[in-house]
Amino acid sequence: MDEQTNAKTQVQNSAEFKYLILIKPLGFLYGSAGRFLSPENLVGRSGSSFPPSAATVSGIFAAHYGNKDVQNLYLAGPFWGRTEEVKSQQNFYVPTPLTYLIKNGNLCHKLNWDGTKKGWFDEKSEAPADKFEKGTWLAIADWQNPTKVEKSPWKFSPHLHPRLEPDERRVVRKQETNDVEQQGSLFLENAVQMPQDTCLVYLSTHQLESGWYRFGGEGHLVEISSVELKGKNKDLLSQPLEKQFALITPALWGSNRLSYRYPIYLQKGDSKKYEQDDPDRNNQLVWSVETLYTARPFPFRYRLGDAKNPQPNQPKVLSRGRYAVPAGTVYLLKEPLGKAWQDWDESWFPKEGPSLKRWGCGLALPL
Repeated sequence: MDEQTNAKTQVQNSAEFKYLILIKPLGFLYGSAGRFLSPENLVGRSGSSFPPSAATVSGIFAAHYGNKDVQNLYLAGPFWGRTEEVKSQQNFYVPTPLTYLIKNGNLCHKLNWDGTKKGWFDEKSEAPADKFEKGTWLAIADWQNPTKVEKSPWKFSPHLHPRLEPDERRVVRKQETNDVEQQGSLFLENAVQMPQDTCLVYLSTHQLESGWYRFGGEGHLVEISSVELKGKNKDLLSQPLEKQFALITPALWGSNRLSYRYPIYLQKGDSKKYEQDDPDRNNQLVWSVETLYTARPFPFRYRLGDAKNPQPNQPKVLSRGRYAVPAGTVYLLKEPLGKAWQDWDESWFPKEGPSLKRWGCGLALPL
């Protein structure tokens, strides 16, 4: 029994973050995702997504060390910070909890759950109806006593990439030669420009060798360095969560077929886990949730599936995707969890190859 306990403790401790991975862009970064423009449809804009998820950083680790050596790797992010401040003070910015209502960069209201009135109210028992800012960031050094927040420092800069004829200074036209359809000639890239004194920040259990790496799409170069995590931030990340906590990374819960707002127990061969009208579905929730304060879920992961009656050389079609609970979501539980994120059971997380805990799914801090 002692050996089993020790083995389980070692697995849990392996998820403890020990390093800050600093990614400093050398020029533009890649910020496109989802839909793209084509020569036949130049209306609208290409989809944008920034900063890159922890899965993108995981690819750099796998390419550098090899897939076998990163099986016990855990990452979390994305965050950002001012480079010198991160290195000297280990202060960086995380998504602001959604219960903090922000206007003009200042914290105007802090909402709390009123079980009697069944609603979220501020300290004056009011439900503010004004318009407030979204997508703000809070310094992790101010997590316990927040007063102000920051906006995202990066700017999008769309670039239209035309392909030219090999022997002419003109755009390649879409043609059909010998019944083979050539690729279109236009591609809109959402490049991202970050201030020179800022960097992207990710939490990691492994150190990454300092140097220049290709990061994201279109071959953009970045300078990566690792800083050992110490002090108050390390203690905060290891602090057990009680009844109320906020996500600082997106969370994907549920099965490979369905997305939920909470982690659920998944048992092999249990057909009821896929039924929305199952009266016992609430008994499968890992957490006893009293309420939560969240925003609209967003598409987070996609997968390619085989088309019906696949033919040779036929491309795959877009299959069922996954929807994530956004960072900043606040959970209020009926019973305290009593353990930090690093100690959460991996069975709480869906698996798509590796467990999604590997990419920091649902990393939370106490409120």
